[in-house]
Amino acid sequence: MDMNNEHEYDFENRILSSSYSVEDTETEFSLRPKTLADYIGQDKAKENLKIYIDAAKKRGEMLDHILIYGPPGLGKTTLSNIIANEMGVNIRVTSGPSIEKQGDLAALLTNLGENDILFIDEIHRLQRSVEEVLYPALEDFSLDIIIGKGPSARSIRLPLNHFTLIGATTRKGQISAPLLTRFGVDLKLDFYTPEQLALIVKRSANLLEVEISEEGASAIASRSRGTPRIANRLLKRVRDFAEVKGDGKITEEIADYALSKLEIDELGLDNVDRKMLETIIKIYDGGPVGLDTLAATVGEEAITLEDVYEPYLMQIGFLSRTPRGRCATKLAYEHLGIPMIQKQKKAIEGQLGLFDESGNAK
Repeated sequence: MDMNNEHEYDFENRILSSSYSVEDTETEFSLRPKTLADYIGQDKAKENLKIYIDAAKKRGEMLDHILIYGPPGLGKTTLSNIIANEMGVNIRVTSGPSIEKQGDLAALLTNLGENDILFIDEIHRLQRSVEEVLYPALEDFSLDIIIGKGPSARSIRLPLNHFTLIGATTRKGQISAPLLTRFGVDLKLDFYTPEQLALIVKRSANLLEVEISEEGASAIASRSRGTPRIANRLLKRVRDFAEVKGDGKITEEIADYALSKLEIDELGLDNVDRKMLETIIKIYDGGPVGLDTLAATVGEEAITLEDVYEPYLMQIGFLSRTPRGRCATKLAYEHLGIPMIQKQKKAIEGQLGLFDESGNAK
């Protein structure tokens, strides 16, 4: 099939991005499961969470404060809505960057009902002054408000209804220690297996009223980078090809044809991933190369490379992180069909002898 550059990608709107796109908001909520029973994957977190929910309902109490962390697109917001639904309470959804002043947070807290849930996405981006208002609210369910200025200023403590804070983050390490210790439940979401993603694709296809074969679902799942959001996005694109180039049913042949036109290979890499790996191999002899240097070469911010591209490349063993920089592995050479010269081969073998598959020092 023709793999020429018919589709121009930019780093912000690539189809394999695990961040939200405008189109995602149109169907995201309709595809989200509403109960733990319908939630596919994350078995360990789901099993523990069910126990916490059942225990809280049995005692007639609120849930303890919950922190959910992991790469974007794995279902943190979905899981939060399921928790609220299972508990039978309301949920207020906001994000760290949108809470600019202490008054914004105070308005959210005072409008919560008994045992309601406040969900804060990107909680690591809360401003410190806003975060400090949370401390007494989380522990004592009260809100300290300063009235007036200067010598005449006085503090008033307002009681709050009991509530559960659910914080979601892709960067747990950036949450301050005082806030981190106030979460009683810690849930880590991992990348999904192709088998789990195939089940998600079939469920989403059923909700979208699209006929899909087992092989077609597996073809989409294997290219979804372990992320349900990407799987659903690819499903919608393959559906377009199935309606125009086929009879509307998504088969393995249609899925392979559509994904090849989107320049997504059998491992879920697009031309952005390949450009990043080829840069390391061809320009920097396979590495090591510093993150900032690599970012400048490919024309992207370092934090975007670190958060969006590297996790999956490291997961499949194509990239390793070392103290000296990023290195392409032997698997990356083989996948791209680039021969390894002796110097590069020795360097990579030496680096992999010092570091494990995740790029961490042994």
